[in-house]
Amino acid sequence: MNQPNALDALESFRSLSSTARRLLKASVTTKDIAPSEAILHKGQRVSGAYVVLRGRLRVFTQAPNGVEATLYFLDPGEACVLAINCLFHDLLYPAWVHAETSAKVAVIPGPVYRELFESEPAIQNLTIKALSGLVYRLMEELEQVHSNTHRERLARFMMAHASSGGTSSGRAR
Repeated sequence: MNQPNALDALESFRSLSSTARRLLKASVTTKDIAPSEAILHKGQRVSGAYVVLRGRLRVFTQAPNGVEATLYFLDPGEACVLAINCLFHDLLYPAWVHAETSAKVAVIPGPVYRELFESEPAIQNLTIKALSGLVYRLMEELEQVHSNTHRERLARFMMAHASSGGTSSGRAR
């Protein structure tokens, strides 16, 4: 199902050229995803760049013993940097992606994304923002792990995700 204006609502795509808009209109597909539904699996070929339009996605890895570790979350307007990396380097996807909430995702076909990356500053900015955001989050996590005790990290997590009434906000990060 082509969705001509799906990306227009996102600030990152508002400054695209008319040529880029036409190309996206003809090629972007959208997917509605139910909570907990899988979007990408480890080892899967990536068909395009995934941009969250609505909802929240969780990117995670899983140890052989079944223990999952969240790598990062994707919120509206964000692109999956691992999928973009796979597109540019012809790699298989290195993790899993599930919807945390009901979500809507735009998929920009790989060849289209690569073509737009070469000529569109908005796509270059989106790519760099996704990459730098992920690097920043990972550095922040490493700092937390190495500079705080388990109790301090748990307390910080609980404070960050509690509602004003002191209960869980239901949104883990």
